[in-house]
Amino acid sequence: PSPKPPPRPPCRPTEPQAGSQAPDLLQHQAFDPEAQYKMNHRRRGIALIFNHERFNWHLTLPDRRGTLADRDNLKRSLTALGFEVKCFDDLKAEEVLQNIYEVSMDNHSDADCFVCVFLSHGEDNHIYAYDAKIKIQTVTHMFRGDNCQSLIGKPKIFIVQACRGDKHDDPVIAQDAVDSITDKSNINETEADAATVYTLPAGADFLMCYSVAEGYYSHRETLNGSWYIQDLCEMIRKYGSSLEFTELLTLVNRKVSHREVDVCRDINALGKKQVPCFASMLTKKLHFHQKSK
Repeated sequence: PSPKPPPRPPCRPTEPQAGSQAPDLLQHQAFDPEAQYKMNHRRRGIALIFNHERFNWHLTLPDRRGTLADRDNLKRSLTALGFEVKCFDDLKAEEVLQNIYEVSMDNHSDADCFVCVFLSHGEDNHIYAYDAKIKIQTVTHMFRGDNCQSLIGKPKIFIVQACRGDKHDDPVIAQDAVDSITDKSNINETEADAATVYTLPAGADFLMCYSVAEGYYSHRETLNGSWYIQDLCEMIRKYGSSLEFTELLTLVNRKVSHREVDVCRDINALGKKQVPCFASMLTKKLHFHQKSK
């Protein structure tokens, strides 16, 4: 019989060349599932609040009673997170865009992030200023990396409390609900408005927070402010410095979803519900840890 061939030596893995790393090792080192945004810059950043209560007559939009409570509530909550808050009331569209453009041109190198809030009516991917509507993508486009380089890789948060306001105009209030109240302005009614604002910017590190999902009703109390802003501010006060921010927004969704309309001019709105939503293009975890004094 012919002799058996000698046994082959065991296969040895190919050694990486000097100065190189195996691809899977590189990938493992580059991707950290616990990565967080750097939030230890000298300042937290700017937060703009564009609050709209009244509108030019030609828009035929009703006043947004209760929005001043939202503005003040947000100012307190965002200030507590360390933001430099700037509030603007009932600006014209050109003035809104000019203020946003100027901030987008600022140097944010020493800031953690940026926040922009709209409290207004809205429809079809637009929000209303005093005299005209503004496309949300026009605003978010100013903060893309090619337009605002000092915010590249930093969270850009947009909060939109927007409603149409023309769905429930007939004053229908049960008599027994107001018998003991002589000043009608002190009744904390709920106004239920159709909200259709929903759009996404192109680019990473954006977080879009909406008071309600597209096409549904967004509720605002005429004394206490909107459900969404009330619950958002409460969650920020309680968990703003401890919870990851998208987890906090999930709690807001739950809080608002537990509410229902109990006093409203439109009896057909009684018992109605609301669920907010957010669209995240964040690439890391977002924590607002307390800044050292």
